[in-house]
Amino acid sequence: MTRFLLKGLLRDRHRSLFPIVVVTIGAALTVVMTCLMHGFMDEAVRSYAQLDTGHVKVVTRGYRELVSQLPNDLAIDGADSLIASLRREYPDLEWTARIKFGGLLDVPDSLGETRSQGPVFGIAADLLGANTREPGRLNLGASLVRGRLPERPGEILVSDDLARQLEVEIGETATLVGATSTGAMAIHNFLVAGTVRFGVAALDRNSMIVDIGDAQYALDMSGMAGEILGFFPNTVFDAKRAEAVAAAFNAAARKPGSDPAADRTPVMITLRDQNGLGALLDLAEYRITIILAIFFVVMSIVLWNAGLMSGIRRYGEFGVRLAIGESKGHVFATQLVEAALIGLVGAMLGTAIGLGASWYLQEVGIDMSGMMESSSVLMASVVRAQVTCLGWFIGFLPGLGATLVGTAVSGIGVFRRQTAQLFKELET
Repeated sequence: MTRFLLKGLLRDRHRSLFPIVVVTIGAALTVVMTCLMHGFMDEAVRSYAQLDTGHVKVVTRGYRELVSQLPNDLAIDGADSLIASLRREYPDLEWTARIKFGGLLDVPDSLGETRSQGPVFGIAADLLGANTREPGRLNLGASLVRGRLPERPGEILVSDDLARQLEVEIGETATLVGATSTGAMAIHNFLVAGTVRFGVAALDRNSMIVDIGDAQYALDMSGMAGEILGFFPNTVFDAKRAEAVAAAFNAAARKPGSDPAADRTPVMITLRDQNGLGALLDLAEYRITIILAIFFVVMSIVLWNAGLMSGIRRYGEFGVRLAIGESKGHVFATQLVEAALIGLVGAMLGTAIGLGASWYLQEVGIDMSGMMESSSVLMASVVRAQVTCLGWFIGFLPGLGATLVGTAVSGIGVFRRQTAQLFKELET
C-alpha cells in the first residue's frame, strides 16, 4: 500500500509538490536557525576563553578584586613554579602565563621626537617559548595582516587599525610608555614586526601583542605573571569540570594558619566567574531557547496549515472513494500515510539543505563588523553557524510532526461525511 501511495504522490504533483516544498523550506529554516544560534554561543565562549579568560584562571585575590584596573602590582610572584605545580596536579589542562597592561605607544621621528602616539592595551603571552601553543591559541597566524610574527625578543605585533592611526610601518621602532609593577614609569623600545586584525572590535582598535619575557623585563615583573590561564585540550569549555578543578585548587591553597583574605593568596576562577559571563551566558542561552521555541512553533503552525489545506482540498476525492465502498477508516489511514511520506521527504530535503547552508555559514560566516565597530565585547565580528547533532534531527519535528497533525485534523471531516451528501456531490 505504501508503494502504491508513493507512486500516486509522484504522479500527481498537484497533490504532493506544494506540501513538500513548504515542508522543505520550513525544515531548512529550522535547521539553519538552530545551527546559527548554537554557533553564536560557541563563538562567544571560544573568543572569551582564548583571548581573555581561559577555561579557568589563577590570579591573586587582590588582582581579582581590581582586575578592571590591570593591577600588576598584585601579580602572581613565582609564576613558573606555580605553573609547574598546576601541571603536576591537573595534567589534563594546558597552563600558560599572561600579562595584561595598558599604556601609551609612542612613535618617534628621525630625531627621536614624538611623531604620533596613542593609548594601547597590551597582551603579553608566551610567543617565543619552545613548543608554545599561544600563537595558535591567539590565532596570530590567521590574524596577520602585514609583516610577520615576532621571531626574537624585542619584537611586537600591533593591531592594524592602530598601526594605520599612528602611521607606523613594519620595522620601525615604537616606544611603550606605562607603569611598572612597582609604580615607576616604564619606557621600553620595541620593533614592530607585523600588524594583526583579530576580527574582534574591542582588540582591533588599540592592541599590541608582546612576548611575556619582554613584558616582564619592561614592566619590572621578573618571574611574575598577572594571570595563569588553563585550557581544556579540546578547546571546549566544560563548566562542571572547571568548577571541580577550581574548588580543588582553592581548597588546597588554604594553608593552615594563612590568611585566606590576603591580597597575594592565589585563587582559581572559571570562565563563568569572570566579566559577568555566567549571567551573560545564562541570559543568552535563555533568549536563544525562547527564539528557537517561537520559531519552532511558527513553523509548526505553517506546516500544520499546509497539511490541513491539503486535506480539505481533497474532500471531493474522499467522497468518491467512500461512495464506491472504501471504509472511512481506510481513507483516513491512507491520508496519514501520504502525509507521513510527504513530511518525511520534505524533512529530509530540508535537513539536507539546512545542513548545507549551515556548513557554509560555519566555514564562511556572516560579517557583522559594521555593527560592532564600537563594541567592547570580545566577540568575533564574523558570526558563524555550528553544525550540531541537534541540527540533524530538529527539522523532522515540525516537518513530519506538524504535517501529520494538520492532516489528522483535516481527516476528521472524513468521518462526518453522510451518504446522502456524497450522492448529492456526485450528481453535481
